[in-house]
Amino acid sequence: MNLDELRTFLEVVETGSLVAAARRLNVTPSTVTARINGLEEEIGQKLLHRNKSGADLTSAGFKFRRYAELMVQLWGQARSEVSLPKGFEGVCNVGLDFDLWDGPGRRFLDHVRGHSPGVALAFWPGEQRMIDRWLEIGLVDIAFCHAPQEGERFASHVLFDDELILVSSAAMASPRLDARYVYVDHGDEFRRQHAAAFPGDETSALVIASSDWALDHLLRNGGSGYLPKRHVVQALRDGRLHRVADAPSFTRRVYVVENAQTVRPWGWYASALAAAASH
Repeated sequence: MNLDELRTFLEVVETGSLVAAARRLNVTPSTVTARINGLEEEIGQKLLHRNKSGADLTSAGFKFRRYAELMVQLWGQARSEVSLPKGFEGVCNVGLDFDLWDGPGRRFLDHVRGHSPGVALAFWPGEQRMIDRWLEIGLVDIAFCHAPQEGERFASHVLFDDELILVSSAAMASPRLDARYVYVDHGDEFRRQHAAAFPGDETSALVIASSDWALDHLLRNGGSGYLPKRHVVQALRDGRLHRVADAPSFTRRVYVVENAQTVRPWGWYASALAAAASH
């Protein structure tokens, strides 16, 4: 078994096709086939159902996938840590929800760079499903996200609660979800809260699953939408946005999830985490 075989297997799983995997890896389809055959021979199990329309995981392939991901990612981390320049004492891999860079992500980075320059950092942005997977396979050591992680290996701590408020480019006397309303998707709990608060309103014509993107849209094109208060403080001060009077506000909890064993010896970590939580 070698890394090329593992990477090829994962690429086929990702693309759903040996031919598409070959294009992305810049090799011939016959090379992809040879690598998959070699891997299956070594494992002693068929990992993929291959047909004219593509390739699907077998039961054995489904089980093997997580180990393949883990081996490839751990090799990358090992190579990164071993090759750290002289003077670096270690590396911290951080998973980060897209909406949490502006806040805990940036504060964590600034604190570590300012107070612990011997620690190398790697940031991996993604959605919750991806972050959960990265934690599980060990790609990231800690993650700033919106859901705690279960399992003995992990510790989850509440950093703060985001207040989600309705803002508009034009002053509004009362909340109304008109044609210019942008539905900013803040996850399952927000969807439930929003549906309960506005049960009779029509579906928005525009859905954006990113606070930063939604804020950019409102500032450029106008309209209204629910955004974290911390994202819109300056725009409210400048008068570019207005908080909608009498509109209900919602909350979205922010967590840090950490691999408890990995972070235990990090003397610098507690103060960096406190900096990330401050707002």
